[in-house]
Amino acid sequence: MSATSPSPDGFHLFRYAAPPEFYRLAGKAVPVFGAVAAALLAVGLYFSFLVAPTDAQQGESYRIIFIHVPAAWMAMFIYVVMAFWAGMGLIFNTRMSAVMACALAPTGALMAFLSLWTGAMWGRPAWGTYWDWDARMTSTLILLFLYIGFMALHSAIDDTRRADRAAGVLALAGVVNVPIIYFSVQWWNSLHQGSSLSMGKGPSIAAPMLEAMLIMALAFWAYCIAVALARARAIVLERERGSEWVRALPGMPS
Repeated sequence: MSATSPSPDGFHLFRYAAPPEFYRLAGKAVPVFGAVAAALLAVGLYFSFLVAPTDAQQGESYRIIFIHVPAAWMAMFIYVVMAFWAGMGLIFNTRMSAVMACALAPTGALMAFLSLWTGAMWGRPAWGTYWDWDARMTSTLILLFLYIGFMALHSAIDDTRRADRAAGVLALAGVVNVPIIYFSVQWWNSLHQGSSLSMGKGPSIAAPMLEAMLIMALAFWAYCIAVALARARAIVLERERGSEWVRALPGMPS
């Protein structure tokens, strides 16, 4: 192979940055991740409610953590990924980067809302209140507002490229809130306990609880991938509706 010949691996990697190739690849990936999410959710709920033991202090009410914690993890992780794609779009002006950022925002907002809602349901029996202006609660609420602000700002600007840039700047500015959420328990007095999982030491929860938590986290992960890719396909169709490859798709008007 000559020095100027493109690498086959590189070619196959970057070809999916083209909307038609991404659309086809995502169409194959969505049902796979959807099926994985459904299977893992069924197993995870079984472990969460029937295998994990009753907590000695909180009783049965603690089981909401198997929804609350994975939702909180995904809310933070999705925002970082959304900001990454928004930054890539701002730097390289790539179409699919902006598409991915827009596709991730509603799912991230759902995870942030689910985290807050289940946290309130858990907080009532655990702390005696649905809401307290705790540092983690407040910073997670700000995260939800950042997601909503990203979507609202993008929708308020008619020109797609300008909307991508404006929303991308907001996404990058808001990413500083993610480490605040994560480290809030260590930095301020908080109703929340410290992390039960740590890289430097073993888990502080029983093995069946840990297994249920990890299975549910994987289920949420697969669900978020499936939904984000499905939404990205819809955005691609909307943005590329005048292209020949879109008009050639089955069921599309010619």
